[in-house]
Amino acid sequence: MAATPRKNKTGRRILAAGAGLATVGALFAAMPSSAGAAGDAFDAESGYGNGKGWGRMVDVQLLSFNDLHGNLEPPTGSSGRLTRLKEDGTTELVNNVGGAEYLATHLRQAREGHRYSVTAAAGDMIGASPLLSGLFHDEPTIEALNKLKLDVSSVGNHEFDEGARELARIQNGGCHPTEGCFEEGKRFKGANFPYLAANVTNEKSGKPLLDPYFIWERDGVKIGFIGVTLEGTANIVSAEGIKGLKFGDEVETINKYAKVLERKGVKSIVALLHEGGLPASGAYNYDCDTPGAGAGISGPIVDIAKNVTPQVDALVTGHTHQAYACTIPDPSGKPRTVTSAASFGRLYTDTTLTYDRRTKDIVRTAVASANHVVTRDVDPADDISKLIKRWKDLAAPIANRPVGHIAADIDNPLDAGAYEKPLGNLIADAQLEGMAPADKGGAQLALMNPGGVRAPLTHKASGAEGDGVVTYGEAYTVQPFTNMMTAVDLTGAQLVTTLQQQVSGLNLAAPKILQVSKNFTYTLDMTKTGADRIVVDSVRLNGEAIDPAKTYRVAMNEFLSGGGDGFAVLKEHKNKLVGASDLDMFTAYLGAHSSAAAPLPVPATDRITVIK
Repeated sequence: MAATPRKNKTGRRILAAGAGLATVGALFAAMPSSAGAAGDAFDAESGYGNGKGWGRMVDVQLLSFNDLHGNLEPPTGSSGRLTRLKEDGTTELVNNVGGAEYLATHLRQAREGHRYSVTAAAGDMIGASPLLSGLFHDEPTIEALNKLKLDVSSVGNHEFDEGARELARIQNGGCHPTEGCFEEGKRFKGANFPYLAANVTNEKSGKPLLDPYFIWERDGVKIGFIGVTLEGTANIVSAEGIKGLKFGDEVETINKYAKVLERKGVKSIVALLHEGGLPASGAYNYDCDTPGAGAGISGPIVDIAKNVTPQVDALVTGHTHQAYACTIPDPSGKPRTVTSAASFGRLYTDTTLTYDRRTKDIVRTAVASANHVVTRDVDPADDISKLIKRWKDLAAPIANRPVGHIAADIDNPLDAGAYEKPLGNLIADAQLEGMAPADKGGAQLALMNPGGVRAPLTHKASGAEGDGVVTYGEAYTVQPFTNMMTAVDLTGAQLVTTLQQQVSGLNLAAPKILQVSKNFTYTLDMTKTGADRIVVDSVRLNGEAIDPAKTYRVAMNEFLSGGGDGFAVLKEHKNKLVGASDLDMFTAYLGAHSSAAAPLPVPATDRITVIK
């Protein structure tokens, strides 16, 4: 059987979704199916057994990852670590993990010996990216994913960071509309893989923005992939870029398209879902099927998985940046695998789907999944290394400029229980200083969303700048969104409600604890539930109790002042003044408060008193 081209682009599409969106083309090319290797013998009746020989059953290897966020270079500090659970029940850190060069090598090695292998992702491949990718609107990451032979991905919320028009360009190709082509004589080709967005629809027509599903096929073995992002995406991205779009219910959408695939004769189905869970342990190898109080997995994915139709054989998830390979019962009570590979390319998941040629379905009892560490003790993939060097050379004049000095690592712990973070405190202080002058907004305190802090500041040099030197590229990696800062009026009552919304409403299951400037303190009682976790009479500004009736000037980025991350009360602000960008304020603060002789110390974490 002769090999056929792996992919072409004549069937994917992005549809117009209102005045804010472009109609991007019409027809793209259907994503193929991987073809059989030249010269291989094949028998339609018995087929290949276990991916190697003859037989009714075929093992299909599903390799998956999520939340790469443009991390092409090896992530540093806590972003380049994992926690491992040891046999004695204690944990240890696994350092120096991740990096696209190493992810490529691990994936290529994992595919060896597997005739049937498909690679899928669960969103946030791009967005909130380090400068190497973000400076070029994530073209480098898409180019790397093409080289990694990614077959399909769902969209995540961060795919919408620059709006639907830009997502259309990422999928379809073409040079940036304002900055043009970044390399002379080269036109960005777009993604070779389809981005799926089954639950992202045009408000008027109801049609999906992107293809809702993709059918992978090899030698008659067919697996359907349905891709969705979290229903709450509109609450965590800029509203301007998604005008005219609706984000639908994940379960309803997956169930709808599972029926569509069934009608097409595709009975083996995987959902790629950019929504996730919170395992009881942060260790990547924790057994989240462990029974008992305080064990297992919680979060939005649990209810979703329990309600997604049994027609779906596995769920590949993301968004929470956690690692797990669990089984959660489907509506019929049958166990079904649900996986997530942490973030930043530090892990990949290897799932074996045993396909029955006679029924054309997955034998669910045979499904096995495990997460694997992307170590750096393998040879980096040469093609990805060359790609990184090419883009680094282009970025160097901007990226390598020193902007400050630090005395030690200023961390941004990824642990869900690390409510107050040293780097979050530093950023909040920088924002308060930038917005405090009367002519800049007159801010009295600052609030920073934790999800906007994307990486730690690492003392060890990443290049030739020297230990302790913070470069513009490193600062950009910490604050990649370039959100504009605002100063707004809030009453004391609204401030308290803001704190309560950290742990209630949309944030009840997964608290989002704002990082606060050094003059603002309160107590968080995690032994209670919901809004009661905020000890109201503990909330103080400059040591004085907050007056519910008094008006305060509060600095925050435009994402928060627009009610992002479930902080609906912040939309009720008054007298908004827009300042410089968060990144500009961050670099200005580093420059003003540090030098080679007097580097910036690590901020204390003493603003939020936590009762556990």
